[in-house]
Amino acid sequence: MKIVSFNINGIRAIMEKDFEKDFNELDADIFSVNETKYSSSDFPFIPEGYHMYFTNSKERKGYSGVAVWTKKEPLSVHYGLKDNKYDEEGRVITCEYENFYYVAAYVPNAGDELKRLPFRLEYEKDLVEYLNSLNAKKPVIYAGDLNVAHNEIDLKNPKTNTMNAGFTKEEREAFTNLLSNGYKDTFRELYPDTVKYSWWSYRFKAREKNAGWRIDYFVVSDRIMPKVKDSIIHNEIFGSDHCPIELDIDL
Repeated sequence: MKIVSFNINGIRAIMEKDFEKDFNELDADIFSVNETKYSSSDFPFIPEGYHMYFTNSKERKGYSGVAVWTKKEPLSVHYGLKDNKYDEEGRVITCEYENFYYVAAYVPNAGDELKRLPFRLEYEKDLVEYLNSLNAKKPVIYAGDLNVAHNEIDLKNPKTNTMNAGFTKEEREAFTNLLSNGYKDTFRELYPDTVKYSWWSYRFKAREKNAGWRIDYFVVSDRIMPKVKDSIIHNEIFGSDHCPIELDIDL
C-alpha cells in the first residue's frame, strides 16, 4: 500500500502547476493534502477512481483545509478530533479501514510571536487522547504537516530558531510525548542520520540552498512499524513550499 501526504499551500495555485501529473505518477492508494485554502463545496480536483472527502475552515475563508482521496472506500469517515473539535478550522480527517485508521492532519501553527502556542499545545493534548482512543481499537497512521521540527537534525539552522514557531521547546516536547504514547516517526526510524527536509521558505532562495525544515510526517502505531517498507520525502517534486511525503506499508 502506498500513501502520500502533501501540504499543497492552496489547491487553486497548485492546480496551475504539475499537481495532476504528480498525483497520477505517484499513484497512491490514499493521497491526502493539507492547507487547501478552499472554502467552496465544489472541490476543483476530483480524480477518477477515488473516493473523496474534504473539510475546510468554517470561520475563515481561504484558510487551512484537508482533503483525502482514497481508492478503497473507508468503513467510516470522521472530521476533527473527539466530538469534531478543530473541524471549525478544517484540521483533521480520519478514514477508518478494516486494519487501520488513517488520520490526515494540518496541525495549527504557533504563529507570529507564538500567539497561538497555547492553542497549539491544547491541540497536541487533545490529539494524543484521540489517537490513543483509535489505537486501542486498531493501528493508526497519522500524517500531514505537523508543523514541528522534532530535533536539530530536522532543520537547517536550529540555533537561530529555538524561539520560532515549529521549533520551540514546548512543541518539540509535545511531539516527543506523542511518540512516547506508542508511535513511531517512520522516516527517522528508517533513516536515523539522514538530513532531508520537506518545507522551505519562499524567501532567501531557501529551497535552492536547501535551507529547510522537516515538518511533514508519517507517524504510525508501534506495532505496525515492522510493516513499513519505506518512508520517502519527495523533494524532487515542486509546486508548493512543501514537497510530498510517501509511506510504503504492507497492510
